[in-house]
Amino acid sequence: MKKIFIFLFTLFSISAFGQSFYDFTVKDIDGNNFALSQLKGKKVMVVNVASKCGFTPQYEQLEAIYKKYKADNFIIIGFPANDFKEQEPGSNKEIKQFCTENYGVTFPMMEKIHVKGDSIHPLYKWLTQKSLNGVEDSHVKWNFQKYLIGSNGKLEKVISPWTKPDSKKIINWIEGEE
Repeated sequence: MKKIFIFLFTLFSISAFGQSFYDFTVKDIDGNNFALSQLKGKKVMVVNVASKCGFTPQYEQLEAIYKKYKADNFIIIGFPANDFKEQEPGSNKEIKQFCTENYGVTFPMMEKIHVKGDSIHPLYKWLTQKSLNGVEDSHVKWNFQKYLIGSNGKLEKVISPWTKPDSKKIINWIEGEE
């Protein structure tokens, strides 16, 4: 009876909310597949980034917290997007070069995608729709919006682009105090 209950609960969970964070495979900035399932057990910050934005200096803070907490099962994944006033016009190669040369970025960067509109990437559709993520609806307000995914793969927080990556709110979440 217990096995039947677990099976039905799992089936309901999958059908009610569709895919989980771990079901997605994205392309990294070099065009290679990057299965999000490899991040099981880690806290993940998903952030849409741009090279020509007033928030671009957040790369420095993102890299600093990544270096500080990566050994503690924390990872940042950057998704370049050109959806806000064409602030990310470069190719994947140009974006990678910019991030490396100007900010020493070592956290995983993915290929350039759309984070809103008709061409929204499936992962961002999941991040922004409660019917898919089971937590809340949101919309990407600007570059450097942060989505915090718990070590269980569930969306836990949506953080404004105006909130710096090293804010107390985010650090407390990484350290498990919030």
